[in-house]
Amino acid sequence: MSRVVSWFSCGAASAVATKLALTESPVEIVYCEVKEEHPDNKRFLKDCEEWFGQEIKILGNDKYDRSIYKVFEKRKYLAGIAGAPCTLELKKNVRKEFERPDDIQVFGYTSEEQNRVDRFIDANNDVDIRVPLIDRGLTKADCLAMIQDAGIELPEMYKLGYKNNNCRGCCKASSPAYWLKIKQDFPDEFQRMVKYEEAFNACITKTTVDGVADTRIKLTDIENYPHIKPMDDTPDIQCGIFCHLAEQEYL
Repeated sequence: MSRVVSWFSCGAASAVATKLALTESPVEIVYCEVKEEHPDNKRFLKDCEEWFGQEIKILGNDKYDRSIYKVFEKRKYLAGIAGAPCTLELKKNVRKEFERPDDIQVFGYTSEEQNRVDRFIDANNDVDIRVPLIDRGLTKADCLAMIQDAGIELPEMYKLGYKNNNCRGCCKASSPAYWLKIKQDFPDEFQRMVKYEEAFNACITKTTVDGVADTRIKLTDIENYPHIKPMDDTPDIQCGIFCHLAEQEYL
């Protein structure tokens, strides 16, 4: 029989997607470890193991010591048109090495992310993908509420107001408001990314400058633009009708 593999990312959405997948069949739950994620993710992973009633398999790319910084140093590249090399090396390539041709793969895409699913299918048309959150009309806000309803403490990044539980300073984030908040919350990680920008002559963020939208600016220049303010740090947590219906499936 084909394996059902759920890709758990320590995010609320992937956790809820996994829980829903478990109501339908046995599932192998897999996590790709990245060292620069918040340390609280280890606690969240353990809490989710109890919720799921089984262990989560932890994988990682040891060629790069499971670290985004090792990827940057070896690839001499941060992010751009070619995407982010850390995502490729630490997530996608790890998944590719683990997967089998007949796997059914579960991902935590939410109802706001249909475009991401479409792009994934275009780039990976050999993958038999399942998206239980989209099938049930569940949003990110729903998933945060469902985690809380399960009695699980939200990961620290959500409590700080970040929309995704990514690394403490994600090179794919182009919002200067995001990076201004990273500078406040994680100054060491911010300064480290500044050094990589300088080393590779890169600009991660973009904003409107002199009426020109999407102008690239250096992290060190963010505070020189008065219109740039730290991102809203209020978590969006709410459970709608689809949230309540989905909870009934596993309660």
